[in-house]
Amino acid sequence: MPARPGQIVILNGAPRAGKSSIAAAIQESYDGPCMNLGVDAYVNAITPLRYRPGIGLRPGGERPDLEEAIPRFYAALYESIAAHGRLGLDVVADVGHHDAYSKPLHILADCARRLRGLPVLFVGVRCPIEIILQRRQLGQTGREGLYAVGTLDDPVPEPVLRWQREVHRPGIYDLEVDTSQHDPATCAAMIRQRLAECPAAPTAFERLAAMPSVTES
Repeated sequence: MPARPGQIVILNGAPRAGKSSIAAAIQESYDGPCMNLGVDAYVNAITPLRYRPGIGLRPGGERPDLEEAIPRFYAALYESIAAHGRLGLDVVADVGHHDAYSKPLHILADCARRLRGLPVLFVGVRCPIEIILQRRQLGQTGREGLYAVGTLDDPVPEPVLRWQREVHRPGIYDLEVDTSQHDPATCAAMIRQRLAECPAAPTAFERLAAMPSVTES
């Protein structure tokens, strides 16, 4: 077994907030292997088409037919993250947690419990909605048509507003970064600096693990 468990960094924020770019910058800054187990890989490479967007399901309770599977998908993802960490591999995962389904599922608390005993830094990735709308208008190669964009009649689409309202609830983090103020490399450096400091007790995930989960509701 490895001398130490791997460091786990969970990036949480709305689509186009800049999570994937920060994850890539973190990977580049590590000397050893840092595995990216985020939402893009899980949805696009693992989840069957008929269950997509899977864990990427946006707030609003739009697909109650998929919701039964969502807690299991998240559980499987976090168990995989835990397995990598226990084998001494560093992990970065970018996700968009929310509880705005057709009924509360309390998934985040369950995910936090699955990483119990492992070093986890939970990072809130924030970005003003005006910047997110600009990024959505620019598009992204390979993701054409995936993002709601503003129009003259609807400059701020309701799905974008829902993400902004819901993704940072309850807002318990070890660190928060703003991608409108800092580029990905700087955000990655801030995260590395936070990891070098003595962690606060209890950590964000330790506090979240004490909250109700879907299995207890």
